[in-house]
Amino acid sequence: MNNIVKFFLFIAVVAGLYGCAGKKPVVEPVSADTTVEKEAPRDSLRAKFVLTILQQDSATQELKAQEFDAVIFSVPGKRYRMELTGPLGIGVASLLWQEEGWQMTFPTEKLYMKGVGYMVGLLNSDALPMVHIHQVADIFDGRLLPEGYEEVAPPEDSTKVDGAVYAREKMGRPFHFVKDGDHVSWLSRAGRGGKTEVIRYYDFKEFEGVETPSRIEFELDGAKFLEIRIKKIARNKSFSSGTWRLNIPKSFKRVGE
Repeated sequence: MNNIVKFFLFIAVVAGLYGCAGKKPVVEPVSADTTVEKEAPRDSLRAKFVLTILQQDSATQELKAQEFDAVIFSVPGKRYRMELTGPLGIGVASLLWQEEGWQMTFPTEKLYMKGVGYMVGLLNSDALPMVHIHQVADIFDGRLLPEGYEEVAPPEDSTKVDGAVYAREKMGRPFHFVKDGDHVSWLSRAGRGGKTEVIRYYDFKEFEGVETPSRIEFELDGAKFLEIRIKKIARNKSFSSGTWRLNIPKSFKRVGE
């Protein structure tokens, strides 16, 4: 399963487990104290978006949609903060990734995760899989293809898709994509168990000078299971020092223990 899709599956699991458990909203990461020293890295951005998860009810087999509000604070390649909230502003999760390590808290459930490196999640876990944090953040910066990929020759059998560009990621995993003019229309990979994973990009808009799809759909074996609708992207933002702090109370229990 590709990294971006795995990330949002992770969010879906978290939302289902923790989104309705408590009443305390997630802590706002930007300090209201105007005396706090602020910094504005050149490539910093803040994006607000709506996350819609489509899940099949195990009892009725009906497809149900759940919406969540989310915001990401990003200094690309250096640090990220993400907040996810459910209905009525109920806090679902807070994530902080920095070069020296990452942590994620679920305030209403008094749980947390912690680790180092650019892969975030639990090793060998289908419920909380590892994800590539930089690839997750790149989508909000208009970078829709894996960094440093190289094009390869297309297959010579019936699996070849006309008009598609075939390529390989830096780590060697193959994928292919199609462009409509200058825009990437969709990207496809073979995922776990041979299932086909597709990300589709729609409604490109210019967010402060950078063209980015404002609607992104995720499919698994032809079935849509998630949609992102980007509402706003602000660049060259100043974030208070509180954005890059995420305290873990001693009463919180580590996920997986």
